[in-house]
Amino acid sequence: MGATAAHKNRALRQKALREQLEAQGHVQHVNDIANKLANLTEVLESSDIQRLKSAGDLKLKLISKYLPDMKAVEHSGPDGESLTIMIATDDAETL
Repeated sequence: MGATAAHKNRALRQKALREQLEAQGHVQHVNDIANKLANLTEVLESSDIQRLKSAGDLKLKLISKYLPDMKAVEHSGPDGESLTIMIATDDAETL
């Protein structure tokens, strides 16, 4: 099944949103928060932990709003064509 114009437009919009989110640093900020919470050498107050957790949750919700989780990945050939799979064997039999 070839890619329709709607699928192509959706892919372009998702790519633009990914680039925008990357430029704003939301994903990096979530990673920084996770690393800070995981750092056992740094002592944090419970209020600091709650604020970091809340900030991380909000950023993740923002990211998932624009970039929902991928449930399945569809593979296609060039220009959305069907994939052709060739299997090479050592024996003379054909599959």
